[in-house]
Amino acid sequence: MVGIIMGSTSDLPIMQDAADILKEFGVPYELTIVSAHRTPERMFEYAKTASGRGIQVIIAGAGGAAHLPGMTASLTPLPVIGVPIKSSNSIDGWDSLLSIVQMPNGIPVATVAINAAKNAGILAAKILGATNPDLQKKLSAYMESMKETVLEGAKKVEQSSKQA
Repeated sequence: MVGIIMGSTSDLPIMQDAADILKEFGVPYELTIVSAHRTPERMFEYAKTASGRGIQVIIAGAGGAAHLPGMTASLTPLPVIGVPIKSSNSIDGWDSLLSIVQMPNGIPVATVAINAAKNAGILAAKILGATNPDLQKKLSAYMESMKETVLEGAKKVEQSSKQA
């Protein structure tokens, strides 16, 4: 259902977060390397055939010039979520962020924060959840668990401040 692509193996530690959260939600995914610059034919083939393989959302992570998300979006009617990656050849990830978020009209790429592949996975699940009530329930439970974690933390802080 979700395709997760990245430009190189160095991106995998970041992009694994998207796979992990999708697995937590029970959303099937595929994970591979597709470089816009080093394997443009592979990128073209991946984007053009994704829908026919059952992919409904693509998450594309890239560092440096970060052309993968935008080029993928230009080749497919599927929604593409871009993950800017702070890589060894990037300017603290800002170049990647701007490359992904500043797409021309007609070629949108949803963009998450630098290195925020987990958020990309959550966003992909929410897109799929728009028509999947079971997935909506899982997302609601996840949101409730985050709320409970914050409230538990607040309670601990408040209790410790009263003891001081």
